Amino acid sequence: MTEDATNGSTSDERGRSFRFDYRPGVLRFGANCVADLGAELGAQGVERALVVAGRTVGTTADVIDPVRAGLGDRLAGVFAETTPEKRLATAYDAVDAMREHGADAFVALGGGSSLDVATVASVLAATDEGRDAVGETFESTGTVPVPEGDLPPVAAVPTTLAGAELSQVAGITADPENGLVDAETGGGVSHPALMPSAAFHDPELVATTPRGVLAASAMNGFDKAIESTYARTATPVTDATATRALGVLADALPAFGSGTVTPAAVEPVLEGILLAQYGISRPDGTTLSLIHAFGHALTRTYPVQQGAAHAVVAPHALRYVLDSVDAGRELLADAFDVADPGDDDAIVAAVAAVRDALGLPTRLRDVDGPIPDEFERVARHTLEDSFMGNAPEGLDATRSDLEAILDAAY
Repeated sequence: MTEDATNGSTSDERGRSFRFDYRPGVLRFGANCVADLGAELGAQGVERALVVAGRTVGTTADVIDPVRAGLGDRLAGVFAETTPEKRLATAYDAVDAMREHGADAFVALGGGSSLDVATVASVLAATDEGRDAVGETFESTGTVPVPEGDLPPVAAVPTTLAGAELSQVAGITADPENGLVDAETGGGVSHPALMPSAAFHDPELVATTPRGVLAASAMNGFDKAIESTYARTATPVTDATATRALGVLADALPAFGSGTVTPAAVEPVLEGILLAQYGISRPDGTTLSLIHAFGHALTRTYPVQQGAAHAVVAPHALRYVLDSVDAGRELLADAFDVADPGDDDAIVAAVAAVRDALGLPTRLRDVDGPIPDEFERVARHTLEDSFMGNAPEGLDATRSDLEAILDAAY
């Protein structure tokens, strides 16, 4: 009886029962696909859309002009005020701009920050709760309740490679300066209604982003596919999209890391990231697991960029998974063209090779992260992260196990 790599099951269980509840919007892919923004949103009943972006993206002609042209008469205006902090107050400012311009939808243009702010703005635009009540709830619970009924739709136009555009989760923060909370507060919103109504993956726009930003975000997206092979919430659908993503990215990312950033170089990477993200953010769970739990613990406590955190931790976290359980091994070996599925060294080396080709950090000591005396706290935060609930069956991680991973990454 042979092992099946999905969840460490046997080949007799390949037809296992599963439930796959996934509700993505329309997916558009290809050079200049943003030219169809207006037509696509019009088909969804949108009259006028407000573009939500950061200051740089919202004023860079090579990015904003194609979006303006694609929206045409459906362009209500541009709100170029988002920041990496993803402030609740900024989302409220976007709602004010939406109403001022007579918009009935948002177009989130840029990275995860703009998408999260636009998504939270759609919730705030639909709620009957006043600002003070929302701020009080957010400070006490870390979330903003999603009202019943329809929300203003959000279309996503990503310019990075993290894959945040296919998610029903949005992060948000608040600080006392804006009067909504009394203390610095971080949290998020999660609901099936938050999935974008459409996502436009246009390599022409992504290629305008600096290489360093793209490389770091690509590592985050790459790790989503890795985790989808061994998560206990994996299904045959995510097995298929994740392994296809890894196969594409294992070739495309090294070529991208060493060449010129052009739409042609970006296109296969963007395809792989789209496949990596497909199906991982679902109403009944996600396939993000150990690596992303480490990412949360490191970036929420230290000024470590998310892609850097993933770069230094991923090979060591994967080694720990492969040493502990059978889940994911055959899928990963197949995706990386490793002849012997039992050759864990070759599987881990394939992941490290992608990381190295992108020019990302290889050691925790080289980023603004914890020192060894602080590993116990980071391990504890990782263990407490909700993504650990998706760890593969049979992986009974302990705090000392996670400290050992940090030691190895240091």
